[in-house]
Amino acid sequence: MSSTETPFGPIELELFKNALESMVDEMALTVVRTAYSTNLKNSMDFSTGLLDTEGALIAQGLCLPLHMGSLPDGLSAVLDRYRDEISDGDVFILNDPYEGGTHLPDIYAYQPIFVEGSLLCFAAAIAHHTDVGGRVAGGNACDSTEIYQEGLRIPPVRLYEKGKPVQAIFDVIERNVRVPQYAIGDLRAQLSACTIAQREIEALSSRYGVDGLREGFGALIDYGERLTRAEMERMPDGVFAFEDQIDGDGIDPGPIPMQVTITVDGSQMEANFGGTAPQVKGAINSALSFTKSAVYACVRCLISPDVPTNSGFFRCIDVIAPEASLVNPVLPAPVAARGLTGFRLANVIMGALAGLAPDRIPACEVGGDTGISVGGYRDDRSAFVFLEFLFSGWGGRPDRDGIDGCASIVVNFSNNPAEVIEAEYPLEILNYGFLPDTGGPGKHRGGVGIVREYRFTEREGVLQIRSDRHASRPYGLDGGQEGAASSNVLNPDGEGRVLPAKTLVELRRGDVLRHTLAGAGGHGSPLERDPEAVLTDVIDEKVSVEAARRDYGVVIEGDRLDRAETAALRATL
Repeated sequence: MSSTETPFGPIELELFKNALESMVDEMALTVVRTAYSTNLKNSMDFSTGLLDTEGALIAQGLCLPLHMGSLPDGLSAVLDRYRDEISDGDVFILNDPYEGGTHLPDIYAYQPIFVEGSLLCFAAAIAHHTDVGGRVAGGNACDSTEIYQEGLRIPPVRLYEKGKPVQAIFDVIERNVRVPQYAIGDLRAQLSACTIAQREIEALSSRYGVDGLREGFGALIDYGERLTRAEMERMPDGVFAFEDQIDGDGIDPGPIPMQVTITVDGSQMEANFGGTAPQVKGAINSALSFTKSAVYACVRCLISPDVPTNSGFFRCIDVIAPEASLVNPVLPAPVAARGLTGFRLANVIMGALAGLAPDRIPACEVGGDTGISVGGYRDDRSAFVFLEFLFSGWGGRPDRDGIDGCASIVVNFSNNPAEVIEAEYPLEILNYGFLPDTGGPGKHRGGVGIVREYRFTEREGVLQIRSDRHASRPYGLDGGQEGAASSNVLNPDGEGRVLPAKTLVELRRGDVLRHTLAGAGGHGSPLERDPEAVLTDVIDEKVSVEAARRDYGVVIEGDRLDRAETAALRATL
């Protein structure tokens, strides 16, 4: 093929897009198959992607949408330091939230891919590591007050140089984490994923050539922009605002206000977080790249799935976040528990988008995942670190119920199987299931909450909980009601000690934690819900007979719907 010919007509570009998307998905499968920690191989708290030599995202795997905006920022930090010093065989890593990262547990790996001696692109893999050192096992404590307490902070550095490992970096990581076998094992899983990309890009180059691949990368990003702008031009112009609040940061009492104003003007959108609280003492501050990711992930829900997820999509969205705020902190603000704020940002953004697209946006989901970690030492002094993030369900949708037992709209997490937890950690799962009367009542009911009970079986340890929605409950839309609040109780069948949403507690053998996730909000008036649907919920034990009468005006006797009494009761409500 001559240098003046282009291989990328519409059909070829679609095939090229699918090839790259398959490649980054294969990278993700490689992480699952080779990772050591439950947080990667079961929860799938990682992402994979491909970026061009300027740091633009070309393709992202079907992993975490909340990572998508941070991949370019991380590579930009690498390029700022090493742009003219990159060699074949290099691998770069970082986790510094103030230089490309989002919080210390997320370690980014970037591998430059050379073909015929020319730098063509970068493979990327982000992974949330089980532990990165610091004062609290698991690296997600809310009550740290500066980033220096949170663990090992890695600026952009080489992990491999011209194909050879930089052993000093491996040694520094190994010496600073509690479970180095997981840290090094998961890091190697990330490297394995990048190797898959190297192999596949080399194969594609034999078809398209180096120049053809570069052209294809640029064409694909431009294609993403064109499709996104066309989608936005079909949206109504206007200004759509929403606000919510976080219960607190684990140090100062809340509430902490969050506010966003979304403006649509032709083919461009702006998300402005003016009015959001200043950065807080506790570690729930969200780095700017994570805030941008929350915006991209939510807006992506309104865009056709045929639009490729790449930097062309990002070009159409401006994110404005005041400096030194909760959503754009400055040093030395702690950020370890920023995940909670990211999910709460999604709630606020979706609330604003409900004004833009009321026929498509659901009521509030659970409203922030719960992060639970338990760390300590066994009798032989070997360390254990248990880490998981729990999700519950979606809010009621404009045309149907919310989904029970489902991850957030902005991630693809999975709760850990009880059997895996009991096999690998000093914990027993005593109870795990749905809770009745927790989903927000509505014409379309919100997803019900989930309860999980853990019994600690080691001699001693430390429990860390990062949760929310104890006070501020998940909102309903269009007349739908709020979901139930979340809660934490230590030894519910004994002392019944109620714990704050964000807390650090010492454990002894036999201690039990009962954590209840919030229920999601409802959509539409509960009095408009089909009585047969209420009866089904009662039979399925998602709604009690008493709540059916109180919230829905539906009278049920045994397993039978009393239509006459229901009509009479609803007429009085």
